[in-house]
Parts: sequence; C-alpha cells; structure tokens
Amino acid sequence: MSTKNKILDAAESLFADKGFNGTSLREITSLAEVNLAAVNYHFGSKKELIKSVMSRYMDELAPNLVAALEDICDHPEQPTLIEVFSAFIEPLLSLNVFRQNGTSNFLQLLGRGYTDSQGFLRWFFTTQYPGVISNFVLAVQKSYPELTPEEIFWRLHFTMGTVVFAMSSSDALMDIAKNDFDKNLDIADVIQKVIPYVAAGVAAPINK
Repeated sequence: MSTKNKILDAAESLFADKGFNGTSLREITSLAEVNLAAVNYHFGSKKELIKSVMSRYMDELAPNLVAALEDICDHPEQPTLIEVFSAFIEPLLSLNVFRQNGTSNFLQLLGRGYTDSQGFLRWFFTTQYPGVISNFVLAVQKSYPELTPEEIFWRLHFTMGTVVFAMSSSDALMDIAKNDFDKNLDIADVIQKVIPYVAAGVAAPINK
C-alpha cells in the first residue's frame, strides 16, 4: 500500500471514530506509521486531508447519485417524495462494494462533518459536486412544485440534520433494535426506515 493510502486509511478510521476535531495529525501519523513530513508532502494540511478522505467516497458516490436523481427528474410522471429519497439508496449502498463498510463509514464521516462544525466541507461539497444538490432540489421541486425556494431550503436543511443524526448514530440504533425489539438490522434497513420520515417532513403542508 502506498504511503498516501496508508495516511488516508488511518485518517478515515480516526475521523469516523473520534471526529475531525478530536483527531490530531500525530495520531494519524502514528496509526499510519509515517512521519508528519509525509502528511505535509501529500496533503499540505489537515483540512486538505479531510477533503481527500471525503473525496474518495464522493468521487464514487456523486456520479451514481446524480444519474439516479436525473432519472427522477426526466421521468414524465410526477414522482413522490418517497421515490425522490429512495434514489439515494442504491448509490449509498454501492459504497459497500467500493470499500468494506463503505456506506456506514461515509455516513458517519458526513455526520462528523456537520457535528464538528466543519463548515468548509459544505462549501467543498457544493462547489466540487454541484450536480448532487442541484438535481436533488429539482427532484423535490418536481414532486412538490408548490414549495418556494425558501421552503425548500429550510426543509432540506432539517432533512439533512435528521439524516446526519440518524446515520452517524446508526450503530447505536441497530444495537437498540436488537436489544429492545429483537430485530437484526443493517445500514440498509436504517436508511429504509428514515426515508418515510424525512419524506413526510418535506411533504408537510405549507403554512400560510
């Protein structure tokens, strides 16, 4: 394995476990068994390392997700919001083929990006992968054309908060499901359960 990939793998593991703020470069270099100069050479800074960790997943996810959302937008019939959110399922689950436990790892990292107030990641996603956001908004508008741009902003912001919280704590939720309800769930089941909830929230009547 190359030095660069060793650093990325170590950073991904630590970021997912301890968060971006809670992980030091010293911990990353120790786990990767490299020196700090190697991190500076390949990435330049911790911020650029964080971007690179997320890019490994986004470069794989974004084309599949954009294509799924474009299919929704191009379909002649009006989609339901359940169908819009369900477009995320296969692209997200395909990350398990890309990397072991890729879906859970990515969603946990995404959650860390929000709970750790890594604001630059929001800018990074919207500028580097604009097709994801734009096609998602178009699909929501097609499903619920009465929503104003302002309403869409608020509802999608609240949706992101719900999804990030649920996915970043998915391991705990699966443990609770097993202990309290004797249900053996995986990450695909958790995604399936959150979709009707967020779809109903976005579909709520408009206050006038």
